[in-house]
Amino acid sequence: MSLFEKGKIRVDLDDQGFMLDADQWNDKVAEALALDEGIEELSEDHWKIIDFLREFQEEHDKAPMIRVLCRETGFTLMYIYELFENGPAKGACRVAGLPRPDSCV
Repeated sequence: MSLFEKGKIRVDLDDQGFMLDADQWNDKVAEALALDEGIEELSEDHWKIIDFLREFQEEHDKAPMIRVLCRETGFTLMYIYELFENGPAKGACRVAGLPRPDSCV
């Protein structure tokens, strides 16, 4: 476990950088985690992915498979990697405040 701090943002992360307490997540935390991922500003497309991931996680108690993420957002996997350099699991799920996915997102 480690403490992530950026400005006034303080959240607990596991050893792979994923949030331990989903209740700590909010838009400001997402922006801070995005900066840590090398994303200067979250665009509308970033938020579309983040929102979908969070809604799917809440409804199914797991992250979606990659093909579901692509189908539901209308984005190609290549484009998702352009938005989140570390990919849908390590990058997008981390910024969305989800726990580390068990399978490949």
